[in-house]
Amino acid sequence: MDTIFALASARGKSGVAVVRLSGPRAHDVAVTICGGLPPLRQAGLRVLRDSAGEALDTGLVLAFGAGSSFTGEDVVEFQVHGSLATVAALESCLAQDHGLRLAEPGEFTRRALENGVMDLTQVEGLSDLLEAETESQRRQALRVLDGALGRLVEDWRKHLVKAAALVEVSIDFVEEDVGDFDAAILAALETVAGGLASEIAGQAARERMQTGFEVALVGAVNAGKSTLLNALAGREAAITSEIAGTTRDVIELRMDIDGFAVTLLDTAGLRDTDEVIESIGIRRGRERALQADIRVILCEGPDAPPPLQPLPGDIVLLGKADLFPGHDDAVSGLSGQGLDRLLARIAAELTSRVARDGVSVRRRHLQAMQTAERALSEAIEKLRSGAYVPELVAADIRAAMTALDALIGKVDVEDLLGDIFASFCIGK
Repeated sequence: MDTIFALASARGKSGVAVVRLSGPRAHDVAVTICGGLPPLRQAGLRVLRDSAGEALDTGLVLAFGAGSSFTGEDVVEFQVHGSLATVAALESCLAQDHGLRLAEPGEFTRRALENGVMDLTQVEGLSDLLEAETESQRRQALRVLDGALGRLVEDWRKHLVKAAALVEVSIDFVEEDVGDFDAAILAALETVAGGLASEIAGQAARERMQTGFEVALVGAVNAGKSTLLNALAGREAAITSEIAGTTRDVIELRMDIDGFAVTLLDTAGLRDTDEVIESIGIRRGRERALQADIRVILCEGPDAPPPLQPLPGDIVLLGKADLFPGHDDAVSGLSGQGLDRLLARIAAELTSRVARDGVSVRRRHLQAMQTAERALSEAIEKLRSGAYVPELVAADIRAAMTALDALIGKVDVEDLLGDIFASFCIGK
């Protein structure tokens, strides 16, 4: 196994730069460079020198033993002054004087996976944490990184192991009176199936929490959509005018609303028109709005019907509230009336959608759980029928366990690793 190194902090000028080593030679090389390691997991100030004895820098040194480090291997971290020259000199010393290899993208994390320090879901959680832009994304990624999904899968697996063992007993001792285990097997399988169903039910909202929700502003021409978008953006993100049909294409604005990543969509005003370009914009805007998670539908007047049929969770408001004083359920991008209430309603709706307990967030997680759920449904149906072949039930249980093992990275994940680790920086 090679000993690898990489800059673990951002490349460029900084107050402190962290260079990480991992592998069987990490401690020996560090001793040669700094003259002696401090006690494990304690920082010590050392002068770092190259093979000629020339000082490279003075910095803090941290050492971790195998089994108690990020990678599960011997690890050393040098915290040095963050100049480009200092980092380059230390990297040159490690590569040329000591023959260490520069780490590949994500290689430190990959070693943590291979050494059993992390499971695959935790690796994905770390990737999501590094990419997190909002508070909700950070919290969700941190739960996965902490191993919440792995613990959930392990609990399900224990029930399946118990059920599989009871099925095997009925197969091995078919000619002996060892009792009826059907009720116990069925109870174990139904427990796991219920847990899978609950986790799957909240998957879509949690996945959107990571990728971002879409909220479409919908209304007739000159309903105040673009002005409202600009007010929410705090800048002129969309062109506004009194000319009908000014907005021709969907305008997107990325925002953080109460910790949720949200893309606001300003769509073309809804009306009947013979103008070809505008009609294309209206059609595209309507289609995009129907695909959005929430629609904020602006009505033209207090008694005007919504220009688009609201769906559950949509927000219907009177637009251009400055022209209709006395209406609470209204909003105006021009005067700012109702902006805070609108943002609060969007946040409340999104919160309600992700309030369901659960930790899975990726499409891969969903597919693995659905595979396991289908296998368990087959097994449960066989058991409930009363007349079943134990070997077939055992096969269904094994299929469910294999799907869950793939979820946490125990089997059939090699093809995924390249894509996952390609998104990591070199120092991770």
